[in-house]
Amino acid sequence: MTSSTLLGRLAARDRALFARCLVPPAAPRARRLFWTVITRFGGVGCSVLAATLPIAMGGPLADAARPTLAILICSHLIVQLVKRTVSRPRPSRAIDCATLVVEPDRFSFPSGHSAAAMAVAIGYAIAFPPLAVPLVVAAFFVGASRVVLGVHYPGDVLAGQMISALTALALRLM
Repeated sequence: MTSSTLLGRLAARDRALFARCLVPPAAPRARRLFWTVITRFGGVGCSVLAATLPIAMGGPLADAARPTLAILICSHLIVQLVKRTVSRPRPSRAIDCATLVVEPDRFSFPSGHSAAAMAVAIGYAIAFPPLAVPLVVAAFFVGASRVVLGVHYPGDVLAGQMISALTALALRLM
């Protein structure tokens, strides 16, 4: 099997999974609101605040926030570089589907919201291991929100989360 055939099959599966997960615009208002609120936690404002506000507080939380901010910044730079290199169009531009939130840009791969949420989750999980599971689960929910709201394919989300995890690992090894 050639790499182009493999990539084509992966893309087809990604689109099929996306279609099954998508919340239709006619879905109950509470369901749409739930996912719209969850997705905000991966946005620039929320993720930057989560990584910087504790620095002003001092103490163990500030000690955890500094490397978390480094993971967030480095992973975001990687995400933006990959987005502009790959230039994969968002689902709404490639297939006929409605989005339930405003798209931050026209590129889909990888998901910046998913990367940001995972960067913050991993940064604090490293510092506070008992909180690791709830933090990572919350980050997975942010990633899922990007798919169900129609702005990313599942592969975009997974790639964004992996970029953050690998960035955290690389920064820890330095």
